[in-house]
Amino acid sequence: MTVLDLAQAPARPPLTRLALVELRKMTDTRAGRWLLAIIALVAVATVVVFMSVRPADEQSAGQLFALSQIGVGLLLPVVGILAVTGEWSQRTALTTFALVPQRLRVLTAKLLAAVVLATGFVLLGLALGVLGRALGGVLGVSSGDWDLPVRAVASMLLVEIATVLIGVAFGALLMNTPVAIVLYFVLPTVWTTVGSMVKALRSASAWLDTNRAFEPLTGDTPASGVEWARAGTAVAVWMVVPLVIGAYRLMRREVK
Repeated sequence: MTVLDLAQAPARPPLTRLALVELRKMTDTRAGRWLLAIIALVAVATVVVFMSVRPADEQSAGQLFALSQIGVGLLLPVVGILAVTGEWSQRTALTTFALVPQRLRVLTAKLLAAVVLATGFVLLGLALGVLGRALGGVLGVSSGDWDLPVRAVASMLLVEIATVLIGVAFGALLMNTPVAIVLYFVLPTVWTTVGSMVKALRSASAWLDTNRAFEPLTGDTPASGVEWARAGTAVAVWMVVPLVIGAYRLMRREVK
């Protein structure tokens, strides 16, 4: 390629534009729209059910916000998995990597889009917490406080981002939708079960079980240094390692 060709070549798209494209791909397909709608409905239903069965003094804005994120943390990683595996199952990888040959930039854009999506659902949870408490007060079924501590919201945001990125990492590692979804749900469950049954693994289980590692971060009291270390270890094992291996596989996989 000559100097003139280089001068006339169009500039590569910025990472922000790629992230917006990936965000649209996550939300603009039939499967993506239905899955996101189900996640939102589960969040709303969880808040409504809690308000209908629990005592009024337990129905605080913070508690309603935390409850709205249970379904989000469970299902949103599936969107992260589909964001990566869909390139191969829907055979769009050829178009994607032809337009953006730098595959790591595409993967980075998917990670950024997943972060935006997780942030959006946390904001939805905040709205549900405030609206639920307000509506409950009007109906006379809620008398809890209005506190939404910044620490609790920030911790929940970190947890939701970590969970959806774990989904992206599993998708990049396996590049097969059914296998990635099944293993995402099965492997942590198996590890938790084995860790509770085998005495020698109980200590390690607390460090590698994402549910147990993330739970203290969203509690009423600030997490200790040890609890943050456990969460970091779980993230390293379930997100960083699969993501690094997945990025290596993505760089080397032949597009057909």
